[in-house]
Amino acid sequence: MPARSTTAPSAVRGFTLVEVLVALVVMSVGMLGIAALYLEGLRAGRTAIYRTTAVNLAADMADRIRANQRAGNAYAGNGPGADQSCVNGDEDCTPAELASDDWFSWSSQIGAQLPEGASAEILASAGPAPVYTITLRWPEIGQTEAASYSLSLQP
Repeated sequence: MPARSTTAPSAVRGFTLVEVLVALVVMSVGMLGIAALYLEGLRAGRTAIYRTTAVNLAADMADRIRANQRAGNAYAGNGPGADQSCVNGDEDCTPAELASDDWFSWSSQIGAQLPEGASAEILASAGPAPVYTITLRWPEIGQTEAASYSLSLQP
């Protein structure tokens, strides 16, 4: 049986402290990059949800305007209207009263589904066949100007 050497080898193999620190710095920079991408993904997701909500709300009001074409320019303005007692009541609403109630319920949906500070406006062009432009605006975190969505329709 060969005898074992009790002397230490001349070249010790392993990592130095500098190599470990460099690896730690490289890994830390990579992790910070991943965290930044994650936050940007969350921000983009929130923006997409608000934009989808705004599209749905604008389409909802467009359907209300199409269903109540006799109201004329009663939908124009920046609301909200008043809750009308004639809706689901014993008497019929006039087209203007129905438009006011539509604004009232629509503005409450805006307040519930978009962030605080959201606003809405409906512009109507003059003429026998008005063109309505529905515009929704809402604040976005990290942006100086409000995000917006507009929909134009001619009923």
